[in-house]
Amino acid sequence: MPPQRVPPGGPTGALPDAPAPGSGGNHPDEGARGRLRPLNRILVNVLLDGALAAVAAPIARWLADPQGGLIHPLWFLAGGAITLLVGGVPFRMPQQYWRFSGVADLLGIAGASVASAVLFAALLLATGYRLPSITFPIIHALTLLVLLGSLRIVYRLSQGRPLGGSAAATQRVLLVGADEAADLFIRAVRRERGTPLRVVGLLARGRHQPGRRIHGVPILGTLRDAAAVLDRLDRQDRRPDGLVVTDPELRGADLAAVIRAAERLGVPVGRVPDPTALSPASRVELRPVAIEDLLNRPQVALDRAAMARLVGGRRVLVTGAGGTIGAELARQVAALSPELLVLLDHGEFALWQVDLELAELAPGVSRRSVVADIRDRPRLRTVFTEHRPEIVFHAAALKHVPIVEANPSEGMLTNILGTREVADAARDAGTAEMVLISTDKAVNPSSLMGASKRAAEMYCQSLDIAARRGGREGGGLRCVTVRFGNVLGSTGSVVPLFRRQLERGGPLTVTHPDMQRYFMTVSEAVGLVLQASAVGAASASGQTEALLRDGGIFVLDMGEPVKIVDLARQMIRLAGLRPEQDVPIRFTGLRPGEKLFEELFHGHEPPVPTGHPGLLMATPRTDDARGLGQALDAIGSACRAGRPDEALALLKRLVPEFAHNPDGAVPPVPASNRAAVAEKDPIP
Repeated sequence: MPPQRVPPGGPTGALPDAPAPGSGGNHPDEGARGRLRPLNRILVNVLLDGALAAVAAPIARWLADPQGGLIHPLWFLAGGAITLLVGGVPFRMPQQYWRFSGVADLLGIAGASVASAVLFAALLLATGYRLPSITFPIIHALTLLVLLGSLRIVYRLSQGRPLGGSAAATQRVLLVGADEAADLFIRAVRRERGTPLRVVGLLARGRHQPGRRIHGVPILGTLRDAAAVLDRLDRQDRRPDGLVVTDPELRGADLAAVIRAAERLGVPVGRVPDPTALSPASRVELRPVAIEDLLNRPQVALDRAAMARLVGGRRVLVTGAGGTIGAELARQVAALSPELLVLLDHGEFALWQVDLELAELAPGVSRRSVVADIRDRPRLRTVFTEHRPEIVFHAAALKHVPIVEANPSEGMLTNILGTREVADAARDAGTAEMVLISTDKAVNPSSLMGASKRAAEMYCQSLDIAARRGGREGGGLRCVTVRFGNVLGSTGSVVPLFRRQLERGGPLTVTHPDMQRYFMTVSEAVGLVLQASAVGAASASGQTEALLRDGGIFVLDMGEPVKIVDLARQMIRLAGLRPEQDVPIRFTGLRPGEKLFEELFHGHEPPVPTGHPGLLMATPRTDDARGLGQALDAIGSACRAGRPDEALALLKRLVPEFAHNPDGAVPPVPASNRAAVAEKDPIP
């Protein structure tokens, strides 16, 4: 019976512990052998360079004086070798890694060749040997440069992929991007022996690049020519097997257009990883194009210093810390070095997950995990009294529109009364600032979820107005409200749903062909929330402070809305499939509370610039804290008594713009201010 193969580290497959320093590993001679390997390589380099230098000396002598012949005494050859070894020491020639030779190595060879030629000429003169010509040192240096450089170039080329090979096993790819990333990709493909990829052309962003070449690969056209280039290659029976996006800045509409052009011929599209990503250097790996890459959103410069001043060294509490927004808030807050980070959530498993992640990402940050319901007043008061948070990020809410419609009392108790309990507990505990995470569904709400968030906005507005004007109701608590749209990939959002449906082979379900939403990545949304929090806490004068004193709330600049059906088609294309042919799209009709278009601003609250990129401000209607408190008491009593219809009627009186759509009928297109936003650039 043949012996069984034992995995590394024994039968369990675990890797063995690292040997103690000086132990030499498992075998007493293993460490010595490991130290000898680099010395052996250096010795080989020295011998090869010395041999080439010995040959270069008589060749240079013959080139300078052809009458002298190529036969020379051994001391002449030895002198050529020794002077190169001495002259190459300052340029670290023995340590060069020939497989990765580049321009820096060639410059080192040039320097060593010049130094060696000068030393050799000086040696000849010192021994009374007459130089064959005054140009001999120059010829000698050039000869050394050619011989030494050629050997390294030949070796490096020999380590690359063989020029032959099976054509059937080779995948032809067209690179999208003609820049440094394309240069690195082509180098990596040619260096790796086992890769099946062969680059047949490039598409450039610049209009003046077509017709040129990168490492011999032609630039066939620009991004706008993608469809024409692919058609031409198809007619020539050279259609690529895939498109590879190498340009890290290619996103949004331009990337979507390239994907559509490739889809016509059934050509898949991939993207190279970030050049700075840590991955094996000898492996060429592609990754799918992320749906986030199709959002045409430029990177917003955030004021990290202001955010660090807001959070650094302070006690911070995050409600809903187990959710998508709350967890990302916890991550970004932890990176700003708070004194204490309190994670509060009603779900034990979600809370455990984010706490475990933070233990790995920010082990030096002091954390507390608190299981609590934001509707539980005594429990909240205990938590706030114990931890005394200086900043509260309130992300806990019921956000799924159909579920809130089906459970109206729970939705109102959580989103309205729960927010009030958090705000009151923060005010009484001496918290300096509370940040309410709101939604675009609070604008002209057609759903109970949106109306409940609008009522929560109004209560926080009233506390903030009182605090900024010195009223007793605010108690010094500044309440900053931040409103934004959908977050890509968040729990319950459309993107994870589409991914699950794609995994099952479809169909993808869309409620209405005209439905559109604003989208933003979770990291970008939370970064701007922190930016708004810093602005709201620091404002002491100017237009922004004046608007805040009147109940202004921050609105994130969400860019242009995206049609959900277009998002579905793009996700099908990114999976390498064809919409309607490989994967059908089915329209299911609007759900209760949904509307076709979401709005970021009410018709009477036009956007106002804040002077900070990505942040706008709205000034919706407000009410006094005392009157709101009485209305919320009545809503809470009706919900707890099992009278949701009465609570709903009270909410409609509180939010008169609430146009309830419980049956999911197609509502009229709202009189939004999208045209006004398009006419005026909201970012100064």
